[in-house]
Amino acid sequence: MIIHTGMRTDIPAFYSEWFLNRLKAGYVLVRNPYNPNQVTRYRLSPDVVDLIAFCTKNPAPMLPHMDALKPYGQYWFVTITPYGTDIEPHVPCKENMMEDFQKLSELVGIDSIGWRYDPIFLDEKHSVAWHISEFETMARTLAGYTKTCVISFIDLYKKVERNFPEARTVSQKDRLAIGKELIQIAGQYGMTVKPCAEGSELAAYGADCSGCMTVETFETALHASLDVPKKNQNVKNRQCGCMLTADIGAYDTCGHLCRYCYANSNAALVRENRRKHDPNSPFLIGNAMPGDVIHEADQRSWIDRQMKLDLEGLFVS
Repeated sequence: MIIHTGMRTDIPAFYSEWFLNRLKAGYVLVRNPYNPNQVTRYRLSPDVVDLIAFCTKNPAPMLPHMDALKPYGQYWFVTITPYGTDIEPHVPCKENMMEDFQKLSELVGIDSIGWRYDPIFLDEKHSVAWHISEFETMARTLAGYTKTCVISFIDLYKKVERNFPEARTVSQKDRLAIGKELIQIAGQYGMTVKPCAEGSELAAYGADCSGCMTVETFETALHASLDVPKKNQNVKNRQCGCMLTADIGAYDTCGHLCRYCYANSNAALVRENRRKHDPNSPFLIGNAMPGDVIHEADQRSWIDRQMKLDLEGLFVS
């Protein structure tokens, strides 16, 4: 199966010690975000966890500890944008981020890392021309370290509207203008652009609109075929072809405090939750509570062993 760490928070950036402790312990406890007393226990054994997926704006805290991840397949989505601290208050500067991206790529391999340039929004400072210019500079730096660039345009979720009230939806005209140029630039540097939950409007310009966290994404990273249960295939959402994976993070815990974030309600709640964090707890935030009901996750390896053996035999012969 696939374990995801980054759809609710940024574990490598802020909770790497906790995560490494969970790998050593061999399990993690995850609260249901909508029913906190419902807890799922996930085993973290490589026997059942084929790959761990990361979404991060700062992989640096994990780089000295990559040996702990060797038993697992990995895929890293690293978000690097050119916004300043007025938008991303606690994200490292893009120059440092790109340097760390290169180091990470050399450690995990080019098939196991993707660059995310998102979300894209427009205002007087961040114009269409500004995005195209900044993207070209960054793509040139990251060339040869990834084959994938995921882009998306800002979505005005309720949390986003509250924390970033001046944000506006990007018009279709501007989406097409930006998307067309970014796809062309990425192609020049050996990257394929994958729009995230943006439908297929950029397919005509050469984008891969099949999804960014797809079965194929993880099979390429593992160099193996996956037998994924139907319940983990996002067949209901036509805007998103990504897999539905188990996420061990928690909302309202990311210390980056980006203004466009959909996962944080407000900065005060994030600070309160981070004070409750115990690196030795099986929970990301806090510990056991009265009334907790722990459910053991149904886990198995999804790697198609027969296919893997057939491929190995083919290469040997």
